[in-house]
Amino acid sequence: MANGEMLKQAIISGANKIISQKNRINDLNIFPVPDGDTGTNMSMTIEAAVRELNKTNSDNAGEVAKIAASAMLRGARGNSGVILSILFRGFSKGLQGKADVTGKDMTEALGLGVEAAYSAVMKPTEGTILTVARVAYEESKKALAETDDLVKIWQIIVDAANEALADTPNQLPVLKKAGVVDAGGKGLCTIFEGMLSVFKDGIVADRTQDGELDDNNNEEDDFRSAAAEFDDDIRFTYCTEFIVGRDTEVAIDPQDLRKFLETIGDCVVLVEDDEIIKVHVHTEQPGNALQQALAYGQLLTVKVENMKEQHKNAKEANQKSKSPAARGDKLRPQEPTEEFGFVAVAAGQGLAELFTELGCANVVSGGQSMNPSTKDIYEAVLATPAKVVYVFPNNKNIIMAAEQSVNLIEDRQVIIVPTKTIPQGLSAMLVFDSELSPEDNKEAMTEQAQAVATGLVTFAARDSEFGGKKIKESDIIALQNGKLTISEKTTEKAITRLAKAMINKNSSFVTLIYGEGTPVEEAESVAQSLEQKYGEHADITLIKGDQPVYYYILSVE
Repeated sequence: MANGEMLKQAIISGANKIISQKNRINDLNIFPVPDGDTGTNMSMTIEAAVRELNKTNSDNAGEVAKIAASAMLRGARGNSGVILSILFRGFSKGLQGKADVTGKDMTEALGLGVEAAYSAVMKPTEGTILTVARVAYEESKKALAETDDLVKIWQIIVDAANEALADTPNQLPVLKKAGVVDAGGKGLCTIFEGMLSVFKDGIVADRTQDGELDDNNNEEDDFRSAAAEFDDDIRFTYCTEFIVGRDTEVAIDPQDLRKFLETIGDCVVLVEDDEIIKVHVHTEQPGNALQQALAYGQLLTVKVENMKEQHKNAKEANQKSKSPAARGDKLRPQEPTEEFGFVAVAAGQGLAELFTELGCANVVSGGQSMNPSTKDIYEAVLATPAKVVYVFPNNKNIIMAAEQSVNLIEDRQVIIVPTKTIPQGLSAMLVFDSELSPEDNKEAMTEQAQAVATGLVTFAARDSEFGGKKIKESDIIALQNGKLTISEKTTEKAITRLAKAMINKNSSFVTLIYGEGTPVEEAESVAQSLEQKYGEHADITLIKGDQPVYYYILSVE
């Protein structure tokens, strides 16, 4: 039997376990375009529960389950994260009003979660996290005829889940082809194992450094993401996720929204509680999905991703850069056969790949302290086979050189979008609308760029003075929208202070881009800290940019 404190520690242990193994779970993703990385999505979903559980001292298991489920629903990311939150919502319903719980209670609660998860998915697929959860429930239900002991029942759940996971390649040929098990199922097994550690031995799993397993399961050691190996058609382009804050005066059944979404897309997952409706759908009409959702209340969060672009990039991930300009290849003029194209200036492999993912035909290598010439930009524009070419300088010292290229080109229209930072360029590209005229697009993208706040962490190139304080060469400094605001001894302290100064309750999207030489462990630690502080109202994204000069680039919208 477990009380609220034990259940709380079990959930925290499950979170620690999957956080420790998230990259290995990410590497199991083999579908053409997984909705983000499964390990990351599931770990961030359950981490939302941990943040809320750490605020409570309740000894009531039902209350703990309710707090966890509510937090996970709001923090759910990706398809796997939403399904995980639904499973835990089953625990919330099944344990309602129970101060202490038995093996029977947990089994019945898991059953509620499994039933809700299958109902929430438009076309449930066997060989996935759904199968793993279902088999675990069915086997534990059989065992109730012999025992009600929580430890024995949860051990059966863990064993059955792992057996079902091992069988997933036999149910999905695409898994067998890659030689891996289902990523979502693996994530669920990992969480269940972490919970067992508390139920059985009273030990909370360590949050070890990602990639260092604390067990002997290493069957996926040599796997990388195999998404690029599969050319299955992606039926719909846009992975669309949003949360609606429910209007209490609206009596429409949310299942009507689900039925509508099923007419315009697939992979529909809809889950609700008294306050919100959370939706995931693949569709060609994200705008129609959002418009229909407004009938139920206000949109609280929205995320739309182009899965075809993601798949294309996954297939080219092993290249140093997908842009000929960024690779240093000799650029050859191309006939302007397409209606529009993009050129961006950026330094660093990660940033070059990021701009290419957004549609840039060519990324010119350059930035602070390494400004490209007008000729460099001119050649990149000519190598872009488009009648209208949009150029994003992404640095105030490069805008003039870009503008000079306009006078040299006669066979296509060149639009210079005066972006002064990398975040401005990325954000500007996201609002491009193929239905607008070039002039209207420039106006919209320029306006969007100006709404983005940019923070930079770098080093002092020389001795100077700031705010009455002397700065020595090589000291760590931070700039907010171009103005020097912070001087620190370490990059981690500088970015932490910079984030505090830039992020507020009105911030919705925060992107942290770390550069070459910045330890990944430090970057992940900073991102996790930002998630804990601001994750309730802002989406926090960590990107490896590989940029020189700047240890960190911070984008706040």
